[in-house]
Amino acid sequence: MLKSLLARIGRFLSVTDENPELLKAQFEVFSSQVPLMYSIVLISAWALAFTFIASAPPLLSIYVPIFFTVVCCVRIIGWLRSRHVVPTAETARKALARTNLFALLIGVAITGWSLSLYPYGDPYMRGNIAFFMAITGVGVIICLLQLRSAAIMVAIIINIPFVLYFSFSGIPSFIGMAINTFLVAGALLMVVTVQFRHFAAAVDARTLLETVNEENFRLANLDSLTGLTNRRQFFTNLTETFCDAKTKGQRLAVGIIDLDGFKPVNDLYGHVVGDSLLVEVGQRLVTLADQNTHVSRLGGDEFALIFCDCGSDEELLAKGERICDALRTPFVLADATVQISGSIGLSTFPQLAENVHELYERADYALYHGKRTNRGHAFLFSIDHVVEIEQSTRLEQALRNADLQQELTVVFQPIVDIQTRRTMAFEALARWNNPALGNVPPALFIPVAERAGLVGGITRIILEKALATTSNWPENVGLSFNLSTQDICSPDGVVRIVGMILSSGIDPQRLDLEITETAMMYDFERAKTAIETLKALGCGIALDDFGTGYSSLSQLHALPLTKIKIDRTFVSNIDKNPASYKIVKSLLTLSRDMGLGCVVEGVETREEMDTLIKLGGQLAQGYFYSRAISESQINDFLPKTLEDQQVV
Repeated sequence: MLKSLLARIGRFLSVTDENPELLKAQFEVFSSQVPLMYSIVLISAWALAFTFIASAPPLLSIYVPIFFTVVCCVRIIGWLRSRHVVPTAETARKALARTNLFALLIGVAITGWSLSLYPYGDPYMRGNIAFFMAITGVGVIICLLQLRSAAIMVAIIINIPFVLYFSFSGIPSFIGMAINTFLVAGALLMVVTVQFRHFAAAVDARTLLETVNEENFRLANLDSLTGLTNRRQFFTNLTETFCDAKTKGQRLAVGIIDLDGFKPVNDLYGHVVGDSLLVEVGQRLVTLADQNTHVSRLGGDEFALIFCDCGSDEELLAKGERICDALRTPFVLADATVQISGSIGLSTFPQLAENVHELYERADYALYHGKRTNRGHAFLFSIDHVVEIEQSTRLEQALRNADLQQELTVVFQPIVDIQTRRTMAFEALARWNNPALGNVPPALFIPVAERAGLVGGITRIILEKALATTSNWPENVGLSFNLSTQDICSPDGVVRIVGMILSSGIDPQRLDLEITETAMMYDFERAKTAIETLKALGCGIALDDFGTGYSSLSQLHALPLTKIKIDRTFVSNIDKNPASYKIVKSLLTLSRDMGLGCVVEGVETREEMDTLIKLGGQLAQGYFYSRAISESQINDFLPKTLEDQQVV
């Protein structure tokens, strides 16, 4: 029991490492208070020494105070230097332990030195000793208020000998002073205990608050689903790494990844599977990243990478392709095994970006360009893209300022029944003739209009003009019209299209509305609703560029389609390319099995036509029959036979 009691007293009077934050807080306080404590000791010691300098030996009246001065000055300088230091818990513990030890030593030294002067003084000088010991003890205890162990040791070492020594002096005033000092010391120790408890509680509360704030900050900068840094932290990291790269003269690259085919997975299997897929994508990207690569999720199915001190353009593109290859590997999830791909746009500093904004925007442009041209691969922003951006900016400004009602016209390309040689329909195609820019190809201005949110207005103008032209055709000739992503994913856009069709007086059954797989996959449910509305009106629904997107057969089956259009990339040189031959043959068979019409696009040569006839194709369009013609040429075109229609 005695051993246990001594152990408890030892812990009470020592500095422990049980609370690291408390140690650091004590160090912070003492870095300003301890120099004050040593200053009090020095001033009081020299004041007492001067009192005895004429009566006490030089050892006691001069050399001992000088020794005190040297020791105290060294300690003062040491603590003043540490005022701006942010210590670790271990460093703070060692510094406080040294303070504990010095408190013990200085208490012993003050007590021994003071009492050793007692025989050399008269009653008044001895009163100065009592005053010195009492005041110095109180001052040291107050300065050590936040280090309970040191304060208690000083109180015990100075006050117990003082009280005992002066209580037996036989001098009433000294006895009264001893009793008073004893009571004051006791009260001070109670204050020390209470204040230390409050100090420790305040430190614990501050630590808890800091922990909560740090956690809130962490959560505010993390994506809750994948655990990656979020969009906010990505831009913070990008700004920091950009400044660092600029200072060190290093290359920096940004990569933006967009998943191809994620929305179909989300729509087909549900959001739970979609979320699981995003988590797996994040983990796969982290696995591929090295110590110089930071991975973030920007939102949705978009991720971003920061490549610090990246290598050459070739090395960067190789990294991008490895990422794309990894994303093509099937993801085995709890509820399904799914396969997607990912496109990545890359930009570099300082070659093609001067600031953080340009670095990000140009990576985004490279991604957009890649998704338009060859999905599932890495694309690096180049000087050619700068020219494209400038051109797009000019086109966008021209579109915004143009009188599109006057400048937009419609031309029509025939869709022919290759078995009966009869023109079945015309596909309406937009043309833009701007006074400043001249004739601008649709391949240039349509993507710009889509990105700028202007394509809906173009659709309405072209559809209105196409319907007006169709009203002059024979009843058995139909119209095929392209709808954009914005047209079918906007409820207001669909309502306007329905209104235009009904007010035109054209039988909706003469109208085929074409959508692309990309538009359908942008928001499958909303696109499906729009398609069902248009199908209920009586319009045919054709899936354009079939085979180039990421839709699944189950989704195609879920849509009320009436036709598919085989993209011209599969038709070119079909008579010479066995792979193209097999693909077109399979697609024609698929359309027949699903009860869908099938239009083959891009037929340009007699050999391609003969091959399609051999495969049993029914509908086709392309330069073999005619280029797009104006409204005034249609009446002359319709009576012609197949041979007359051929344009090589």
